[in-house]
Amino acid sequence: MDFQPTEDQKALRAGVRDLLAGRYGREALRAAVDTGTAVDRALWRELGEAGFFALRLPEAEGGVGLGLPEAVLVFEEAGRALLPGPLVATHLAAGVVPGAAAGTTVVTAFDLGGSGLVTHLAEADAVLGRPRVPAGEPVRSADPLTPLHRAADAAPAPEEYRAAGALLTAALQLGSALRTVELAVRYGKEREQFGQPIGAFQAVKHLCAQMLVRAEVARTAVYAAAVTADAGEIATAKLLADEAAVRGARDCLQVHGGMGFTWEADVHLHLKRAWVRAEQWRTAAEAEELLAAELAASSS
Repeated sequence: MDFQPTEDQKALRAGVRDLLAGRYGREALRAAVDTGTAVDRALWRELGEAGFFALRLPEAEGGVGLGLPEAVLVFEEAGRALLPGPLVATHLAAGVVPGAAAGTTVVTAFDLGGSGLVTHLAEADAVLGRPRVPAGEPVRSADPLTPLHRAADAAPAPEEYRAAGALLTAALQLGSALRTVELAVRYGKEREQFGQPIGAFQAVKHLCAQMLVRAEVARTAVYAAAVTADAGEIATAKLLADEAAVRGARDCLQVHGGMGFTWEADVHLHLKRAWVRAEQWRTAAEAEELLAAELAASSS
């Protein structure tokens, strides 16, 4: 089975990267952090016009008519850019919630398990699988661009969306993991100590190599799961992508040293977002339980 992207898929990924670079580059990201703007409505509509949310909706229903492999590539780019907002829930709601496909309706979901927490509740027009948007009490979030609320009548996201939700979240994590590799390598080449770039030191080389290996292993798993849509492979992809994103951001911070702990560096934003995403749609514990159940069933 060939997991290499086709020329059309590569063009799709490049187009999304160019769109986000022009519309949500580093300056826009930092401005959003400074102002606390987690959802830019104008950008949301632009994403809708570009087919971001309607990517897997059939053409007969006004969508693009593509599949999970293409959606994974698009979400990987969104993760690389640290694009905030309930992207996964709105994408899953396309064709189900009016306006979701066009980006005129922002849809969130109770994707944090049974915690009673929901992301982007204040910005959302709808909640996936719910008839109305419930009231909620603000809860402090690790990620400045992923606001949290606790809702009294919270219920887990509908089961029929969880596998795709987990895979798309894994793609976001993958994009972040690959971006932190780039940030670490670039800083390793630029920062000098004792008359040479710190990237020449063995300890820094090892950190960057480990980051790259984790990210590439996660990439393989995410792409394979997008092709097979197998529940076990999706669980594996989420596990590996979460690890690559969280540990990659930590290692990137280590490469940056004291600079990495400052507010001006973007490393902490990747780490904080990775922490939140690791709890969304399918946690490590849930993925491990699913895989254990599959192994037990196959051996019996």
